[in-house]
Amino acid sequence: MTALGANARTDSARLWDSLMEMAKIGPGIAGGNNRQTLTDADSEGRHLFKRWCEAAGCTMGVDTMGNMFATRPGTDPAALPVYIGSHLDTQPTGGKFDGVLGVLAGLEVMRSMNDLGIKTKHPVVVTNWTNEEGARFAPAMLASGVFAGILTEDYAKARTDSDGLVFGDELQRIGWVGDEKVGARKMHAMFEYHIEQGPILEAEGKEIGVVTHGQGLWWLEITLTGKDAHTGSTPMNMRVNAGLGMARITELVHQIAMAHQPNAVGAVGQVKVFPNSRNVIPGKVIFTVDIRSPEQGKLDLMRGEVERAAHAVAKELGLGIAIEPVGHFDPVAFDPKLVKVVRAAAEKLGYSHMDIVSGAGHDACWINRVAPTVMIMCPCVDGLSHNEAESISEEWAAKGTDVLFHAVLETAGVVS
Repeated sequence: MTALGANARTDSARLWDSLMEMAKIGPGIAGGNNRQTLTDADSEGRHLFKRWCEAAGCTMGVDTMGNMFATRPGTDPAALPVYIGSHLDTQPTGGKFDGVLGVLAGLEVMRSMNDLGIKTKHPVVVTNWTNEEGARFAPAMLASGVFAGILTEDYAKARTDSDGLVFGDELQRIGWVGDEKVGARKMHAMFEYHIEQGPILEAEGKEIGVVTHGQGLWWLEITLTGKDAHTGSTPMNMRVNAGLGMARITELVHQIAMAHQPNAVGAVGQVKVFPNSRNVIPGKVIFTVDIRSPEQGKLDLMRGEVERAAHAVAKELGLGIAIEPVGHFDPVAFDPKLVKVVRAAAEKLGYSHMDIVSGAGHDACWINRVAPTVMIMCPCVDGLSHNEAESISEEWAAKGTDVLFHAVLETAGVVS
């Protein structure tokens, strides 16, 4: 195999232009994006990605969960492919880079290989995983979870959004049900490149995050049931206030996470209040607790403490309570050999780097169950993500893509 010279770089301007072009699809209201999964905007983004991949000489495959696989052939027909994957779907108020950077950086790796006339022993495949965000259909990382055998396809396709629309029906509607059996593909390795979605790299002045581990998480959907009543005429001691119960549990989630420092976080995210009227005491509240840690024992302890605290609050206030886990994965340790490959690529290129734990969940967390997997991260301004103001620099994007380029080629084997 031939080693790639340290001066080899990807085309940063072309990558940035592609990111800005994709951002025109599903624009948000404040400069970001609303390209939620299985919407018409998602379909439009998929078609653009497909056209770009085919123009780069790749063949496109799609499985029955809508996962897209753009393949650049290798010289050895028996060699398993090296995958690069992330997602094109966004949050309702998402940024231009979360997930999208990883997909389009993968495409840029392909384009740069073409520019330099590079051949590899192993095929290289760029993947767009369906419904990574979980904003419209819970849980997050849905299709990669089915691919890895964590979730069943029937379960995934039966998921509904807040309007009662069904995942399988919406996938069919936008025309992205493929003919490949989900999970049938075998991988030599998978790389996922992503913005950090946190403030550490920027604060430390590092250009590259070498991701060694990923946090595990529990999403616990809590339903509290009280009694709707007039806010003005109901005596305080006669209220059965579901909103008060949610407020107390929210504070307790924060206290529990703080008690397990370091390496623990927790908050209440999604909230639905019924009847959601100015002068009605809430009779029902549905909200989701998100707790995370890279340590399995700590994560399990936190879940137990949150559930016990929630039941205690409900009992004290006379509320009905139901708790349903709607998302979960255990902490992840990424492949040590691939971690070394990424670290070596950053050092070869002369880019500052540090080891980091991913605070967010990613498709790589599931794929790590079935193939050697690693992640690369670049900084984002003020650590802001899941926000239309999410921002990175062209230089940050380019340097992470260069590391991805060298690490992928090291793993795929350059053929002279």
